[in-house]
Amino acid sequence: MTPARRPSAIAGYDDWPAYVRENPRHQAPTGPAQELSDALGVPGAGERPEVTVHWEETYDDATTSRLSWQLGFGPRTTGWLVRPAGSSGPLPGVLALHCHGGNKFGGADRLVELPDTHPSAAAARAGHYDGRAVATDIARHGFAVLAHDTFAWGSRKFDLSTPPWRTASAAGARQAQWREDGVVPSDADVYNAAAGFHEDTLAKAAGLLGTSLAGMVAYDDLAALDILAAFPDVDQDSLGCIGFSGGGGRSLALAVLSPRIRAAVVTCMMTTFESLFPAYLDAHSWLLQTPGLWKLGDWPELTGRAAAARFLVQYALADELFPEDGMRQAHGLLESLHAGTDKYTGSLWPGGHAFTAPMQDEALDFLSQALASRPLHNTLQGPT
Repeated sequence: MTPARRPSAIAGYDDWPAYVRENPRHQAPTGPAQELSDALGVPGAGERPEVTVHWEETYDDATTSRLSWQLGFGPRTTGWLVRPAGSSGPLPGVLALHCHGGNKFGGADRLVELPDTHPSAAAARAGHYDGRAVATDIARHGFAVLAHDTFAWGSRKFDLSTPPWRTASAAGARQAQWREDGVVPSDADVYNAAAGFHEDTLAKAAGLLGTSLAGMVAYDDLAALDILAAFPDVDQDSLGCIGFSGGGGRSLALAVLSPRIRAAVVTCMMTTFESLFPAYLDAHSWLLQTPGLWKLGDWPELTGRAAAARFLVQYALADELFPEDGMRQAHGLLESLHAGTDKYTGSLWPGGHAFTAPMQDEALDFLSQALASRPLHNTLQGPT
């Protein structure tokens, strides 16, 4: 009897290994930034991809354009460019970086007001963003905002219709539990369950190729930043990024890897590595826990490798994913590291792992001040 053929563990990305092997690595602006790039294994971006505009609509004082582009491997990327209705440039630009959220079925759609928002995006927005579409809200206040699906999410997700055997076995157990509990999962639920198990396989593949999940995500984010900067109505000298949770980790990495970033918001994604041991390791994905990263210094110390960026770091003191003492230690390290400069602003908030409306208002004020040189419209500070 002929053995069953094993399915691809990287379906949809069968051209990924060749791209990583055959292309040079990302060239960072400074030695310290290059060390982070090498630790993450960030591939070089090559030429800026051609961008297709699929549609453009204006509603509620915001103009939204649905875009797509093809990177060097894998499926096409979907992104949304959002600007104030009727605006004329140059506008400060912001890259809005979606969270991990255990939701790889979708991506940046959770950050953008769309006429046909998928229920999984609406649920992510309600659960993590206080019901707000962060990218659209920022755009209404005078920014050009690009929100894109990154590597392994949304339009860039892996094809798990025939999952690899290990993933299939674990996902099958989850589906059996749903049946026992009388739960009818949605297509997003089924995909996200498989993708959660598949992330370990994905991390193995990335490590074998000399990169990492965080490094591949950074590759997609760097390409999106170049696309944002190339729009004629965007001020290339006034660029920032913002992210919650896994998006906050992406924001920090991007600020180090690109000298274009002048302001970075890191929300609910800051602690010391030591504080994760022993109980909080399994609270996090491979986006935070790249092998060997600690050799470069602690997570807060990575901000010192950014050439130009100012940081706003927001902590939720009842965050289920980080111990409070680790967050306070990180805050102290950052204050010490950037003492006497305007490079670091930290705010400590009550509540759990969420980007609340008041936190979003504070982040908008920070970006307005750092990028647009405008007075703060409503300064909000979390309790310390």
